[in-house]
Amino acid sequence: MNDTTIISVGELLVEFVSHRKGCALRELAEFTGPYASGAPAICIDQAARMGARTKIFGGLGADNFGNVLTDRLQASGVDTSAVLRLEDKTTGVAFVSYFDDGTRTFIFHLNDTAADAIAETPFVLPEGALLLHVSGASLGNANLRVAIESIASQVLARGGKISCDPNARAELMRDQAGRDMLFRMMEHSSYLFPSTSDLEFLFPGKSEEQSIDQMRSYGADILALKRGSQGALIISGEDRFEFCGHKVQEVDPTGAGDAFCGTFLAMITQGHSPESAGRYANAAGALAVTRRGPMEGNSDSESIEQLLKLKS
Repeated sequence: MNDTTIISVGELLVEFVSHRKGCALRELAEFTGPYASGAPAICIDQAARMGARTKIFGGLGADNFGNVLTDRLQASGVDTSAVLRLEDKTTGVAFVSYFDDGTRTFIFHLNDTAADAIAETPFVLPEGALLLHVSGASLGNANLRVAIESIASQVLARGGKISCDPNARAELMRDQAGRDMLFRMMEHSSYLFPSTSDLEFLFPGKSEEQSIDQMRSYGADILALKRGSQGALIISGEDRFEFCGHKVQEVDPTGAGDAFCGTFLAMITQGHSPESAGRYANAAGALAVTRRGPMEGNSDSESIEQLLKLKS
């Protein structure tokens, strides 16, 4: 699959991060930003850094927030030629604040921005083999759902594959239509990347193993369970590979799961085994939390190998 282009479509936005835990986005606090963000962008940026062929579809305002995204993605080697720059729309924005227990709260300004103004875009897909990565965070927006469903249909019609990170954020998954489409995407996916919190959100009342069995029944070739600081589990056929967490200083956990996905997909499309891809992805997720900003902790293979050597 080393001739495969990994593509993504979804929300492109900048993010502002609170420096004070517990302010809950309702109290005065200092923020840092704008950081390049959006789950599809974080994932595709990491995949490009790992040497994969990548392309992203989305919408940005013709403003400096939009420049933050295009400058960052292009510097990493992502093909941004399908990113629309819209004069009459602003770039999407997110704000995030953390709590002492590691949980977080978001406010998204996404609707009616350039991020969701792409539903009617005539998408021209790259030649060759395709792998579409879908983030559940994108499916809460009706316009983005239209765009993602259009591209997914084209990819499947051409014999391509889909990967899906449920990324089930309550702030973006308030309507049943978003949940329904998430399950449709998972049922068509060759690769699934749930987190432990995704399993709790999607299958309330079920044990982890019951939830895994439910997800595996959809037919994916590989399921990668992201366990945060506790590591990861990769299930490929009858093989199961467990990876312990890396001891790192956590600064900002946002984007760690996307970095995991980007690394794993880049490795798989370049011919690595699920075990090797899982080991690198687990390390990439750990590195991602060590920098403030959702995309600032993205890494390359050299940085990942250094962390793996430290552990060995």
